[in-house]
Amino acid sequence: MTKTPRPAVVLLGAQRFDPSLGAAVSELGVTGRIATITAGWQEREPEDEELSAHLGGRTVNLRLHARGDELFREDPALRDAHRERQASLRHRQDFYRIRLEHELEADRMIRGRAAPPEILAEQVQASLDGIRELDQWHLRLCARIRTEFEARWDLANRPSVVRHRRELAEVLAGCDAVAIAGGHVATLVNRLVLFGVAELVQHHTVFAWSAGAMAISDRVVLFHDSPPQGPGASEILDAGLGLIPGVVVLPEPERRLHLDRKDRVQRLVRRFEPATCLALPARSRITWRDGVFSSAHDVLQLRPSGRALPFGVRPRRVSWS
Repeated sequence: MTKTPRPAVVLLGAQRFDPSLGAAVSELGVTGRIATITAGWQEREPEDEELSAHLGGRTVNLRLHARGDELFREDPALRDAHRERQASLRHRQDFYRIRLEHELEADRMIRGRAAPPEILAEQVQASLDGIRELDQWHLRLCARIRTEFEARWDLANRPSVVRHRRELAEVLAGCDAVAIAGGHVATLVNRLVLFGVAELVQHHTVFAWSAGAMAISDRVVLFHDSPPQGPGASEILDAGLGLIPGVVVLPEPERRLHLDRKDRVQRLVRRFEPATCLALPARSRITWRDGVFSSAHDVLQLRPSGRALPFGVRPRRVSWS
């Protein structure tokens, strides 16, 4: 039996100051209604007037943040369990971060040591392997905790959850596409997972930017080379929806990454290989369909050489991690 091709997924750069979403929508010939997800804006979720105007007023906001609040008011037992799970994830994130900081500091010290080239290369690789193993362990742990929570509370059949998911499915039935905005990525991922959005949008064209683009990948990587609080260290936050597998999404590289530092770029790429590291500056966009990237505009791919180069116009198949 022939498998029905999945509609396109488009990753875009930040939209706030110089939006390119409208151009992407036009490029794919989407003319119908567009469902918007602004849950990452949290309490500002309804403030989507500019986004709606940019899309010609043909939008409907799915209100996932507000829906989550409504759901938890209706189902206090689920609310308490969800809070407990989130606290558990935060504790585990703290412990992971402690281990990660030590691994990264060891890697920095090893790279600065004088030794015969073959020995130094061996030890650098061992250090990198340790960081990668820690990342993968933490990612598996986060995914397991979420899976166990969904099974324990039977979210697929729990009446309070089913009602909201059914309402969302009815709204989406009248839409041709879904646009997922940025904001607070942890909140966004939580709402997307809670309402089963990955399954609900499987027949829709999806446009996602900033935290939205991060959330639909298979792993959410927090990154900043120069954060206000001090030296930056990239870290795994959680598993994403997996609509685009084998990709590390890096929005706003012009603010968050020192792309002129080949050593930093190279370490980032090697840490997450074989995943493809895509940097999405303002006005950039790239389309993914059936495991192939195409139609790239101003997207940068971080390479093992330590360079950030324009993503080629030739379609490139995604590396699976």
